[in-house]
Amino acid sequence: MSGRLDGRVALIIGAARGIGAGIAERFVEEGARVVIADNLVQAGEETAHRLNGRFIKIDVSNFEDNQAAVALAVSTFGSLDILVQNAGIYPWTLIENISPEEWDQVLAVNLKGTFLSARAALPVMKSKGSGRMVFTSSITGPRVTSPGHGHYSASKAGINGFIKAAALEFSSYNITVNGIEPGNILTDGMQEHRSAAFIKMMEEGVPLGRLGTPRDIANAALFLVSDDASYITGTTIIVDGGQTLPEGKDFRLTPP
Repeated sequence: MSGRLDGRVALIIGAARGIGAGIAERFVEEGARVVIADNLVQAGEETAHRLNGRFIKIDVSNFEDNQAAVALAVSTFGSLDILVQNAGIYPWTLIENISPEEWDQVLAVNLKGTFLSARAALPVMKSKGSGRMVFTSSITGPRVTSPGHGHYSASKAGINGFIKAAALEFSSYNITVNGIEPGNILTDGMQEHRSAAFIKMMEEGVPLGRLGTPRDIANAALFLVSDDASYITGTTIIVDGGQTLPEGKDFRLTPP
């Protein structure tokens, strides 16, 4: 590998498995030292051990937990250069059935967690005069949506708005703030909870003919935290295999 992150310290929240674990693995390949933060203890500890990193259990919607994760990165590795907030929940409930409590929970984890993680990391990065923040958004909300994802869509659209505001405010500290909008990504969780027929149906809606992988997202995250993206801030990268491009259902040049 090229060592693009040699000597850098990354806190990756929501990295016990799936997309977050893929990001952590890619960063380590490029020389970073990582702190894995998650509420899944066993999986998180296993991922951290595999990557020679550290693990901390956190609730991303709790400010003190975010501060503790930042403190662990600094006390263990001496600094914090990169923040990735990937934690999120996505219950399926039609708007007419969403309880106020469920709405609050989704917004607390997905959107408030984004704010709190940035707020916790800011003092360290500000004192250093540099930093990279990357937040996992989604095509669901900012670009498209589907029934049952009203709260999820609202939270992810909110993340995009926060990215722009934070990028503007943090620019004078030489901190860049960007995001990634994944499409349908084939994670262990999807394979566990979705049928083969459902996965095939989703693949058929992607022009590139396959679902994304955690590594696809990790490569985008790597770019955004690397020196190659030093002049990029306040934006998001869509990583969806072209899923959001078609105007209609039948996008093929030679439809059956």
